[in-house]
Amino acid sequence: MRLVFAGTPEVAVPSLEALIASRHEVVAVVTRPDAPAGRGRKLRPSPVAERAMEAGIEVLRPARPREPEFLARLAEIAPDCCPVVAYGALLPKVALDIPARGWVNLHFSLLPAWRGAAPVQHAVMAGDDVTGACTFQIEEGLDSGPVFGCVTDEVRPTDTSGDLLERLSRSGARLLAATMDGIEDGQLLAVPQPPDGVSLAPKVTVADAHVDWTAPALRVDRVVRGCTPAPGAWTTFRGERVKLAQVRLRAGDSELPPGEIAVERKVVRVGTGSHAVELTEVQPQGKRMMAAVDWARGVRPEPGERFGVEPDATSGAAE
Repeated sequence: MRLVFAGTPEVAVPSLEALIASRHEVVAVVTRPDAPAGRGRKLRPSPVAERAMEAGIEVLRPARPREPEFLARLAEIAPDCCPVVAYGALLPKVALDIPARGWVNLHFSLLPAWRGAAPVQHAVMAGDDVTGACTFQIEEGLDSGPVFGCVTDEVRPTDTSGDLLERLSRSGARLLAATMDGIEDGQLLAVPQPPDGVSLAPKVTVADAHVDWTAPALRVDRVVRGCTPAPGAWTTFRGERVKLAQVRLRAGDSELPPGEIAVERKVVRVGTGSHAVELTEVQPQGKRMMAAVDWARGVRPEPGERFGVEPDATSGAAE
């Protein structure tokens, strides 16, 4: 089939590569416009655009996919099918109607679970044991279309959302290419999603990534892993934001109050609502990620000092 692939971030690149290597012809790519990136905040093409240009594939970058110029070019190309992975914009019905066999999305959950923008992050934060990826026919509803196929993957106890998404991007790429084969061969029928088991996965915000130290240690661990690498779990120390990398659970270690920091020779422990967790790496405001013990050596937490406690506004005031 002649395909127009739609995708934007790095997680979509394995699918583009799988389709380029398949029996199908990727005649164009649709991606989000160039965006500021890196320290200099210079405009850069998306990872999908960069890979497409390397392969000599036409790149379409509409600011909005309902732009007349974009719709006219898509109609002129007249693709058989449009596979989609993390494109990042809602497709209007007028665009959905152009390809002869519609648009097929690769979604990183076992639908109907975790419909929405952040399925992998929510699966990790919810403590799911198993998740996966599905291909489905795009409709006007939110990730509600009939499903062509799925792959599954175990959520490992130390998985961050980044770890899990990297694995799913590769197994999902193989699934997407196989879905294109099945559609072309007429051997694959989409099955409607069941009405039960629907859950939503909205974008995870910076506020969602704020660690609540009164929560049980298992919840703290899931929030940190689910928000890594983005948006990054965080807390505050002496009024400044500190990002947290992965933590380690310390079962039975329950003498520390929530948020209280205890520094040993090579270990930094923090109390939670159940038992302590061990910090591995932290990123102080305006600095690079560093080992938690190195951070503690520099800031020297006082006995009983806690994360998440704002400095006393009256501290140091004249009597």
